[in-house]
Amino acid sequence: MSGVLIVGATRGLGASLVKQYAANPDHRHVYGTTRASSAPGSDQFPKDVQWLTGVDLMNPTVGQHLVAQLDPSQPLSAVIISAGHFTTEDLSPEKGPNWAEEQRMYTTSSIAPVFIVHALVNAGLLRDGAKVVLVSSEAGSISLRHEMEGGGNYAHHASKAALNMVGRLLSLDLRDRGVVVSIVHPGFMRTEMTAGVGFDKYWDVGGAVTPGEAAKSLMEWTENLDMSKTGKYWAPRGPGDIGTANVVLGSDLPTPLPLPCIATEQLMASRYKSPSVN
Repeated sequence: MSGVLIVGATRGLGASLVKQYAANPDHRHVYGTTRASSAPGSDQFPKDVQWLTGVDLMNPTVGQHLVAQLDPSQPLSAVIISAGHFTTEDLSPEKGPNWAEEQRMYTTSSIAPVFIVHALVNAGLLRDGAKVVLVSSEAGSISLRHEMEGGGNYAHHASKAALNMVGRLLSLDLRDRGVVVSIVHPGFMRTEMTAGVGFDKYWDVGGAVTPGEAAKSLMEWTENLDMSKTGKYWAPRGPGDIGTANVVLGSDLPTPLPLPCIATEQLMASRYKSPSVN
């Protein structure tokens, strides 16, 4: 089995993905990235994980730096880019938009992935049959931003919407190479990031799952990806943790759930009975 690369692998979903992939004997080469200059301690992760160090998504050379640590003769079967950053914003004097934090959110979510995929493709590490999974969020759906949730958190939502477009465009460029690109909302998770922005108060009512649970369903999703799903935006775990799903999309929604980027009257009327979303 070719290698699996997890970008953003030291915390939350990424850490759980690394651990679960490493525990699976079918995956002999599991790579994880860290911003640190050295690998995490062996007491934190399985010893067989191969760490790519100094991988900082804010660095314009992140793609080249990552590729330089991989063996070009060992193509990747799957790349999951799960790195993220979330700073809350509103229009108050105290929590108004912060220029540097907005740049960090946009760069991490929707700029760096382009450079990473570009570098991997041109190094010959993504070949026919490979899968690229971009971890987005239901926050990136314009349709699902219902008035019941209000505004705010501008760069968080908009950077995920930008990532959705990045995924769509990459899928068009990589289709002829046989590379599948999937854009996913992995689930509302009980992580340091959601707790750090005060979303832990919504964990129970919002159906938040552990990173381990989200990783398991995302691995199953990745395993079964094919070209029929490339360039599309999905919630593999379904609508259960998406607070506006029933209000916007209706009832009796399927799992996996195709998500809308932006609504049209025709799309809303169909309530996503067809999987050909986007």
